[in-house]
Amino acid sequence: MNPSAAVALPPPWQRDPLALRRVTLVVGLLVVLWPLLALCEFRLWELLEPRSLRATGRFLSQFLTPRLDLEFLTLVASDTWRTVAMASAGLALAWVIAIPLALLGTARLSVSALTGRMGPLPAGLRFIIRTVLVVLRSVPEMVWALMLVRVIGLGPGAGVLAIALTYGGMLGKVYAEILESADGAPTQALLRNGAGRLQAFFFGTLPGCADELVSYTVYRWECAIRTSVVLGFVGAGGLGQQLDNANKMLAGHEVITLLLVFMALVAAADRVSAWLRPSRGAQEEGGHRRPSPRLGLWVLLAALCVMFVASFATLPMHGAQWLSFSALAQMGQFLAEFFPPQLAPAFLRRVGQGALETLAMSALGSALAAVAGLGLALLASRPRGALRLLTRLLLNALRSVPELVWASMLLIAAGLGPMPGTLALALHTTGVLGRLMAEALENAPPQNALALRWAGAARWQVFLFATLPQAAPQLLSYTLYCWENNIRAATVLGVVGAGGLGQMLTVHLGLFQMRETGTVVLAMLALVMVVDAGSYAARRQLNR
Repeated sequence: MNPSAAVALPPPWQRDPLALRRVTLVVGLLVVLWPLLALCEFRLWELLEPRSLRATGRFLSQFLTPRLDLEFLTLVASDTWRTVAMASAGLALAWVIAIPLALLGTARLSVSALTGRMGPLPAGLRFIIRTVLVVLRSVPEMVWALMLVRVIGLGPGAGVLAIALTYGGMLGKVYAEILESADGAPTQALLRNGAGRLQAFFFGTLPGCADELVSYTVYRWECAIRTSVVLGFVGAGGLGQQLDNANKMLAGHEVITLLLVFMALVAAADRVSAWLRPSRGAQEEGGHRRPSPRLGLWVLLAALCVMFVASFATLPMHGAQWLSFSALAQMGQFLAEFFPPQLAPAFLRRVGQGALETLAMSALGSALAAVAGLGLALLASRPRGALRLLTRLLLNALRSVPELVWASMLLIAAGLGPMPGTLALALHTTGVLGRLMAEALENAPPQNALALRWAGAARWQVFLFATLPQAAPQLLSYTLYCWENNIRAATVLGVVGAGGLGQMLTVHLGLFQMRETGTVVLAMLALVMVVDAGSYAARRQLNR
């Protein structure tokens, strides 16, 4: 046999047994992608039209000269405090909702659960509590704020209550799950010896899960600060209202100043949050002593109490009259006007079209972000160098700006419709996914990659056949999780004219067509719950 003779290579499907499956998956994704592009009116070439380029150029050129006069900076400082105060007061009220519901909804703290046969009354009560928590967290904060502004008027009061309602549902659900997953032996021992529910909680359950409770609460405070900016777009005040006004006036020099302040605020909140979160390992990390879980818990409690008092003392909420019984009765009357919802066939077809548009925006935005995020994650996970640093700064900037803010700016170039909303979701989610994917790639076991490198494989072969397959379940899980969040965000992007159910809600609520508004809100609720359930089931399958 001639050694120099060319060796015939086997076909691709024999060299790579998974090649056919990969090709089938790509073809399937392309088939699904086409209707998504059509529903989202995704025509990127429109951004390159002369009119769009001129409008965008005039707006972006002002970014080079931020507004820094004393009068404007004083106004920005006041609105920055109002934003933080709104988030802190809202989170404090969310605790008032979440803690009692979480304690009542946790089966482990029930004496009847010790026998293993829970009675119908406790089981029914827990079902009602968990349903209330699902409804509260499934309605986005912006939707609550839109409705509350109609009842209690403009100002931070609507924003505080909107954060309290949605975050009350989120905190209550997660608190109950943390309490259920804690070591049950101390709690059961106390209950068997005659302790009450609160005693079992404070002395049996809380010491073992204080770490996780602190970590999730401060994470939600960080998220609430981002949310409070967005709520300003519907009249809740703060930085968001200033951003909305500056965008409408095409005042780019004010927009860039507000964006820089907001990114600095988010970065500061992130650092405070990282300091307050207790470590899961040793208390010594990098030569710096971190706070213990108990210290972190007390610092968190003290900070929230101070912020709660300071927020209500300084926010112009007219003495919090919206917490009076008459205001609550007025809210009840307002919500009662939603029923019975409008069920005319023609209107339901429009709602269905809006729901499909919202679903398409969230799915396409998440898909684009997954591709872009993976590309940036490859750069951000490099061992060292300026490129790694610049990529991580870009990811932080992308995720620091909320989706609604991105949409309001993209409308200048793309005009009204779902395309700017899709791009806004893609930009924000790219920052989130890029960071998460970079961590997943860095944490992938290195043995397979090293084996391929020693065998002489190229860098792209090592990534495709070693690193990516090992990290794929985690990457898909992160993408599905972001899709859950994006379906909520997509329902409210219509507030600024980005299409979907949010635009229908804004129109009908502005015209005081309450029955139609009720139908749209129910459609939002159903869509969010269906996507949540589907994404949760898919993530459980991936994590098995």
